[in-house]
Amino acid sequence: MRVRIEVLTSPGCPHAAPALDLAKQACASLCPDARVEQVEVATQQQAQDQRFPGSPTLRVNGVDIEPAGVAAGVLACRVYAQGAGVPPRWRLEAAILRALAPTHILFLCVANSARSQMAEGIARSLAPQGVVVSSAGSVPTQVRPQAVEALREIGIDISSHRSKSVQDVDGASVQAVITLCAEEVCPAFLGRAWRLHWGLSDPASVQGTADESLQAFRLVRDQLRDRLTCLFEGWPA
Repeated sequence: MRVRIEVLTSPGCPHAAPALDLAKQACASLCPDARVEQVEVATQQQAQDQRFPGSPTLRVNGVDIEPAGVAAGVLACRVYAQGAGVPPRWRLEAAILRALAPTHILFLCVANSARSQMAEGIARSLAPQGVVVSSAGSVPTQVRPQAVEALREIGIDISSHRSKSVQDVDGASVQAVITLCAEEVCPAFLGRAWRLHWGLSDPASVQGTADESLQAFRLVRDQLRDRLTCLFEGWPA
C-alpha cells in the first residue's frame, strides 16, 4: 500500500525542521517507499481549509497521527505530550504501520518472557479479526509470573503462554516485526518484513521487593498498551 506523510507547518515554526527530519527518519527505517511532503500553512484561510490544529502537524494518508483533543483551523504552535514540540517517534511509526496494515505482527525480545509476551497479549486483545499476533525470542526461557499478573490486572490472560524461539515462527507469514530490547542485542529476523524498534527497559532486570518488581512490569505494560492502542485505533477495514 502506498503511504503518504504530510508535515504541515506554519512559517517560522521552530519545530518544522525537526518534524520533517522525524518523518524522513521513520520512513527510512520502516517504509522507505513512503512519500514525505512538507505543506506550508501560512494564512488563516489555509488553516481553516486544512483543519490545521497547529504547527507542526503530521498526517499519514490524510489522518492526523494524534487527532484527539486538538482544535482545528488555528495558526499556532502545537504542543505534544510533556510539552514537546514534535510527537514521539513511536506514534508516527504506529500510524505508518497501521496504514501498511500487516496481517501478521511478530514481537521480539531476547528471552520472550516479559516485554514481548505482554505485547503479544495486549495486541491480541486489540487487533481486528484477521490480524495474527505472535512473539518469540532468541534465547527463550519461560514466561515471567509478573508479566502474567500485570496483564491479569487489566483483564488479559496470558497464563497459557509459553516462551518460543524465533526459529519456531513461520517467518514467511510475518509482515511486520517489532523489536522491544533496550539494554540487550535484539534477535535478528531474517525474513522480509516491515521493521520497527520500540526499545523498552527489561522489567525482569529490576532488583528489589516483589512489589517493586511488579511495578516495573506494570510500567512496561502501560507503555505497550499506549502504543498498541494507538497502532490499532482506526485500523483499515
